[in-house]
Amino acid sequence: MIEEVTSQNIEEVLPLIKEYQIFYGVDQIDENKNKAFFSQFTQNHENGIIHLYKVVHKTIGFSTIYKGFSSTKSEPVAILNDLYIQPSHRGNGYAKELIINALNTAKLMGFSRLQWLTEENNKSDQNLYNNIGANKSSWIFYAKET
Repeated sequence: MIEEVTSQNIEEVLPLIKEYQIFYGVDQIDENKNKAFFSQFTQNHENGIIHLYKVVHKTIGFSTIYKGFSSTKSEPVAILNDLYIQPSHRGNGYAKELIINALNTAKLMGFSRLQWLTEENNKSDQNLYNNIGANKSSWIFYAKET
């Protein structure tokens, strides 16, 4: 079951956010900073929204949608910034359900596009994205710490 993260259930998703950060090699995880940052999306949805995924009342995954901007479209777009399912629950279609939910949410929020990134070697997720009809971009993503 997918539900929106609110101030009443944010404590359920914070441990998964920490797992996600560990998975991506974050050196210093600050749980207080995490709570403060992610709480902003429970107040209003001006900058984004978080959803969690529950199986038998246990939170096993989450997704974040952030507001971004497209100069080529001259409008705001939705960014599926994070998608995480605990390893023991992968392969059951939960990630696909979260993506479909993100697409529907982005549309309801008035965005004309949902976009996201994945690692080049993440073939299993790329298969999922291809199967839902997403178009692979020709853009290459760069980042540099400031």
